[in-house]
Amino acid sequence: MLEMMKKTMFTGLGLALKTRDEVESFAKDWTKKREMSEDEGRSFISDLMKRYDDSFNKLEGQIEKTVREVMRKTNIATREELDQVKKANRAAMDEILLLKREVERLREEAQDKPA
Repeated sequence: MLEMMKKTMFTGLGLALKTRDEVESFAKDWTKKREMSEDEGRSFISDLMKRYDDSFNKLEGQIEKTVREVMRKTNIATREELDQVKKANRAAMDEILLLKREVERLREEAQDKPA
């Protein structure tokens, strides 16, 4: 399911990137047809690309938010959550090793003492 969500998200982003090229091409054609001055054309294209980038960033944020929400609802762990579990597991293993060493030390101590 996660793989399907990733593919869908990347497909949407890929289409948006393709659209950016189309928007830029449209803007260049528009400036030629309207016989804008070079400065007007540059300004028009720049403004259009800025608006596109702003919309794209907003869309990307919404997609990320939606993916996080779906993951939360389906109880899929995030990378951060997995990293926290790994860190806690390493700490627990370290503690177990220390306890094992202490038990061994106490056993050896008990064996060395006369009964």
